Amino acid sequence: MPADPAASDLAEAVNDWFADAARPLPWRAAEVSPWAVLVSEFMLQQTQVARVIPRWEAWIARWPTPASMAAAPPSEAVRAWDRLGYPRRALWLHRAATAMVERHDGDVPHDLDDLLALPGVGPYTARAVAAFAFGARHPVVDTNTRRVIARAVLGQGHPGPPSTTRDLAAMASLLPASDAAARTFNAAAMELGATVCTARAPMCEACPIAARCEWRRAGYPDYDGPRAARQARFEGSDRQVRGLVMRELRAAHRPLARAELAPVWADAAQLDRAIETLVHDGLAVPDAHGDGLTLPEA
Repeated sequence: MPADPAASDLAEAVNDWFADAARPLPWRAAEVSPWAVLVSEFMLQQTQVARVIPRWEAWIARWPTPASMAAAPPSEAVRAWDRLGYPRRALWLHRAATAMVERHDGDVPHDLDDLLALPGVGPYTARAVAAFAFGARHPVVDTNTRRVIARAVLGQGHPGPPSTTRDLAAMASLLPASDAAARTFNAAAMELGATVCTARAPMCEACPIAARCEWRRAGYPDYDGPRAARQARFEGSDRQVRGLVMRELRAAHRPLARAELAPVWADAAQLDRAIETLVHDGLAVPDAHGDGLTLPEA
């Protein structure tokens, strides 16, 4: 629990703000199941909220439980993922649902170690599900949270490269003592970073902790420390080619011969490379004759 009274005041101010300012995201509703929360966490990884909402709603309507998801072939999960990006997440979600059926009677486990043992569930997702689905008191840190802490507590405009140990310790030092307040603060700090303390145009006049912000007190100094490497541009990348191949495979509902995929991308070597990585990731599977590709069926 936070030993510093200033940390308690900061958390309380952010939680009070969140009570009125929280966006009505569907996975935040009181009646939402732990499975629905887990699905949202998979989908939200590196994907904007506005793109996730309709896909999440359709997914939960179609597969309301882990058992219903596990009963469908993986190819249907990949098709339903559509254009959310990073389609490996669909395969991992299907595998996680299967593991829940096999190990946990079709329920999402609440224990952090059990969550971490699920396919595709890393430290962030496990803590987020434990906190948001079950109300457990764990620090949950995403990019937005890191930015809020960097500015309000550390007095720097940029959080620098991520460090799981350092970031979790920083959030834990601010986390309220009660489970309920801690759960709220995890969500509220993310919301503050996503909607007010944004990366490029922070709206300090609307911030509930502006008077407590060390970066503001210091006069908004420029950040000159280390930064994480920027992601390579999408246009012309292997990621773009992979996405185009996946689009064809989702639409086909039958094996596609390599020749049928040739029009997708003019650079044959890059196309071959993209196909090879899709096969390696299990998103594309050679058919029985070895001359065609299809989505995974098992």
